[in-house]
Amino acid sequence: MIARVLEGLLVALTVALAAQRAHALSLGGAAAAVVVGSLAVAAGWPWGALLIAYFVASIVLSRVRGAEKAQRTGDVVAKGGARDAFQVVANGGLFAVTALAGASLDPESAAAGVLTAAALGALAASTADTWATEIGSLATRPPRSILTWRPVAPGTSGGVNLLGMLAMLAGAGFIAYGARALSITVPVLAVVLGGFLGAIADSVVGATLQDRRWCDTCQKSTERMIHSCGTPTRHAGGITLVDNDLVNLIATFSGAAIAALLVYSSRAA
Repeated sequence: MIARVLEGLLVALTVALAAQRAHALSLGGAAAAVVVGSLAVAAGWPWGALLIAYFVASIVLSRVRGAEKAQRTGDVVAKGGARDAFQVVANGGLFAVTALAGASLDPESAAAGVLTAAALGALAASTADTWATEIGSLATRPPRSILTWRPVAPGTSGGVNLLGMLAMLAGAGFIAYGARALSITVPVLAVVLGGFLGAIADSVVGATLQDRRWCDTCQKSTERMIHSCGTPTRHAGGITLVDNDLVNLIATFSGAAIAALLVYSSRAA
């Protein structure tokens, strides 16, 4: 495993530096990606390959009509462009840790199967949420609040639409079937359901607990501390300390817990 860790470190460093030069990761994001990638490869090359596939797909989707999406959501989202360290850890940290924990056990044991499901459920939730954001932002109609079903501005946390929800399923399926293609054994349905419901949890928590702010100059809701007009925004709802990174982390934990519970229940039955 030590040799694989060193090899994984080299691969992760190469990928992270390439992503940083392509402006997909900040410097801190690249450093975090090296750590997460190294842990994933330490669990096994299939895990590292799956993480790279997730990352590359996310970058490709973010580039599709990127300027148009930035124009639609720029007034709302707190972070855009290159991912920082907090975003990398929130989206991939749990996946890497649980994958490595599962790989350290007897692969035939029930605990290994549950941890494998948790790892894939976490990454499936992150993928589902990312794809929903990147693809759902292209919808011609505004999203609707998952709680009230009233129209909200594109980019608003808790906003959903049909295109985005279909993208959630596609993203979760991408991880489930990608894992199967890489010979990572786990029930596909458990991963898809974990990923999809984890992304739904992201929307619910985003609509209820995430910090919401208001620009008095533009009279617009936003998640930014400083609005695009240059005006400092004020707290208008939610919990101040709950930002989008924490919501993403909650989503990955939800996806991991649901997938793991489904696998555990099927084995116990």
